[in-house]
Amino acid sequence: MRIFWQSFIDETSSRPYMERLTAYLNEIAAPGTSVTVAGISPPDRDFGRLAEMRCAMLAVDNGIGAEAEGYDAFVMGHFQDPGLYELRSAVRIPVVGVGEATLFAAAQLGRRLGLVTLDPVFEVWHREQAERYGLGDRVRHITGMACRPEDFSEAFAGNDEARRRMLADFAACALPLVEAGADVIVPAGVLPGLLCGGEHGFTVGHAPVINCAAVGLKSAEMWVQLHRLNGLEPSRGPSFALAPERAKADFRNLVARGRQG
Repeated sequence: MRIFWQSFIDETSSRPYMERLTAYLNEIAAPGTSVTVAGISPPDRDFGRLAEMRCAMLAVDNGIGAEAEGYDAFVMGHFQDPGLYELRSAVRIPVVGVGEATLFAAAQLGRRLGLVTLDPVFEVWHREQAERYGLGDRVRHITGMACRPEDFSEAFAGNDEARRRMLADFAACALPLVEAGADVIVPAGVLPGLLCGGEHGFTVGHAPVINCAAVGLKSAEMWVQLHRLNGLEPSRGPSFALAPERAKADFRNLVARGRQG
């Protein structure tokens, strides 16, 4: 099984994170599964809707290419899942959104979900995301760490003091959510998810902290297995009708012109 994992992080400026993520995903993958992690340059560096749309276009293009190259599944490794539905309608291989998969998994662990995201700007996005997935009444609390991707670099490069400091910052952000009633904490980003994923049985108060990186990968493995078992794939009715080849070609040509520019 070959899985393509699309990060929205730059492979050069955040190399320690990208190397750690690649190693971690391949460590926890099932026997016979390999994971290829790709970044985006420029990365999602100016948090907001326009940056999300730009990165989503590149991710969708990479997803179409990944299917053509023989990958068995594509993971949108960016919690906000921009472009998820569009890509799901463009390919036949399973397309997993880390945000979608993690929120549904967290909903099985508790009733009231608290999200800790990188930046407060994403709060509105996560509210809309939860509503889109039918979980608007379950996501009760959202807070931002007010940090940048590069802030995690030392922790992922092996600096234990930096790792402990980032974990303490994460817990400090999450604790008020638990005190306000959240009974599951969701790191709303693969960066904090990977940071917390190295802590076995990590909780904030009574609330388990769910590892979105592991959930994303294991969801992809599951859907590949189900697809192989009986051909199960998304509804090809109005929800995810397959795009015609001309539409895919037009889209890829547009992105190719942008890449050349």
